[in-house]
Amino acid sequence: MPIIKLKKSIIPSCDVDSLEKLSKLVKATCSVKGVGAYKIGFELVIPFGMEKVVKAIRNITRLPIIYDHQKAGTDIPEMGEKFMRACRLADAVILFPQAGPETEAAWIKAAQNAKMKVIIGGEMTHQAYLKEAGGFIDDNAPKRMYEIAASMGVTDFVIPGNKPEKAMQYVNIIKNKIKNPVFYSPGLISQGGSISDLTIKLDSWHAIIGRAIYEAKDMKKVVRELAKEL
Repeated sequence: MPIIKLKKSIIPSCDVDSLEKLSKLVKATCSVKGVGAYKIGFELVIPFGMEKVVKAIRNITRLPIIYDHQKAGTDIPEMGEKFMRACRLADAVILFPQAGPETEAAWIKAAQNAKMKVIIGGEMTHQAYLKEAGGFIDDNAPKRMYEIAASMGVTDFVIPGNKPEKAMQYVNIIKNKIKNPVFYSPGLISQGGSISDLTIKLDSWHAIIGRAIYEAKDMKKVVRELAKEL
């Protein structure tokens, strides 16, 4: 079963600092046609705990909850099982396996054993990430991350929304490995990416958008306008 029922959707990234702000965000947007899920991260889960954060969303909607540890998959292989147990209340987790292939394989296997949906990312949206741009990560590393995940049966992948040319390179690599992959993109609007750059090229794609939604005075209106671009 897919994580999100819709082929294309808006995923509000709930990077707010209180349960009250979270509830306000979810209430304002969950009924908008085109909203497919909610992404939560450390800003809420560390101070309030996974249980309270998930409950706050579940009190309002049954839409899927994706946990982005920002970034998970960067520890030793053996920590994968513990991580999945800690995330069991979420519907899916995002991993960026920068700690190497052994960790990636172990954490994906841990997610599969725990019946947890997993989304694999490779290249992030900010500058100076890969070596070619002055970063620490080998230029070929994201390609390997995606290939390993695809070979293990992963179907869901994060690609950078503000780097559309690179994103499509990764799409082609993944499509050569598996059929009907699903893609997710941060880096949109506030980070310069455009929904239209990718939505016309992909059959199944979800736009992850944070500040442009939760900092808006009228969040519902903004999400409606964003959904129209899909």
